[in-house]
Amino acid sequence: MLSGKRILLGVTGGIAAYKAVYLLREFQKAGAEVRVIMTPSATRFVGSETFSSLSRNEVAVEMFNDTDPGESWTKHIHWGEWADLYVIAPCTANTLSKIVHGQSDNMLTSTVLAARCPILICPTMDGEMYESASVSDNISQAKNHGFHVLEPESGYLASGIEAVGRLPEADAILEYADQIITENRKKGPLSGKKVLVSAGPTREFLDPVRFISNPSSGKMGIAMAEAAVRLGGEVTLLKGPVDEKETERMAVESFITADDLFTLAQNHKDADIIIMAAAVSDFKPASSSKEKVKKEDSETSIEMEQTPDILQWLGENRAEKQVLIGFAMETANLEENAKKKLRKKNIDWICANSLTGENSGFHTDQNEIQLIGKESSKEFKGPKKEIALQILREIFDKATQ
Repeated sequence: MLSGKRILLGVTGGIAAYKAVYLLREFQKAGAEVRVIMTPSATRFVGSETFSSLSRNEVAVEMFNDTDPGESWTKHIHWGEWADLYVIAPCTANTLSKIVHGQSDNMLTSTVLAARCPILICPTMDGEMYESASVSDNISQAKNHGFHVLEPESGYLASGIEAVGRLPEADAILEYADQIITENRKKGPLSGKKVLVSAGPTREFLDPVRFISNPSSGKMGIAMAEAAVRLGGEVTLLKGPVDEKETERMAVESFITADDLFTLAQNHKDADIIIMAAAVSDFKPASSSKEKVKKEDSETSIEMEQTPDILQWLGENRAEKQVLIGFAMETANLEENAKKKLRKKNIDWICANSLTGENSGFHTDQNEIQLIGKESSKEFKGPKKEIALQILREIFDKATQ
């Protein structure tokens, strides 16, 4: 279950900080993507460059960054939203106390408060410290607050004594992390729901080597599918001809033409939630040659006909209590055109984005989406993988109100 998961690894200022380097590598070997947050004191034991090089991500240490103040101070919010699990290993007695009492005086503890995912604390310290009344009380309080606690092992400590206080081995931490993620998925708002997501372009062939299509990369649709998995959904991804790879566990069925996609959508029309993010060609050639058309034999005009309106068909044939989410790419009058599409197609929500936006488009990893419902509207900006999760949480938080 760790394959494709997003792990935040928090490292605090204890001698066991060096073991977090090995823990990072083990999470990566299991297929997880890892970002690291360090307390300032942790950098006295292991340099942040070590974690940055191995994780292939920047390491967050300070809440404020003079070189990029606009980005740094909100990182705890975005990273707390991004993660499937926040693992703090090692966690010193000092950081444990801060977490239990809600203090947020550094990036690591601020992210604890902002996190939307489960948090696993691995308290690690000298034996006498671990046995102290205040630490025992803080561990009990941490459990009562809903934090997961993996208590330390007994062994030879940095002080030279044999006692309880050692950071558990990486395989024990990974095993517990896997259990937490599995349990949390079962509690997600989409748990028990069948979710259908389409992504990528269609291709309408003139002959075996030429086709009409669009530049869709499938990035946003795949991000929506992965977000649905993270929220507990049983996801089937209908995937067009794109190079983008899905990282979460889901069923995948492929399509090429709009007719192919229409057939697949009909086969899954009873899904609890349908998200149509594919960029479907509105027209196709009225006829397609089985042989390559030679230049000297070709016509200068092509007779076209409409492809099936898949989203409208789904709206007209929707199942009871089914949630339908569509996408609209526009170059002008974004909100007006999106609202027309919402009404015409008989769907619940539409994700509207402009092709002319500075941080939106087909192949970019960023997007700017206006989520429009029948009674509400909200804007989302940021990496596609992050706003996909925010969009689904917004929709299904609304559904439960």
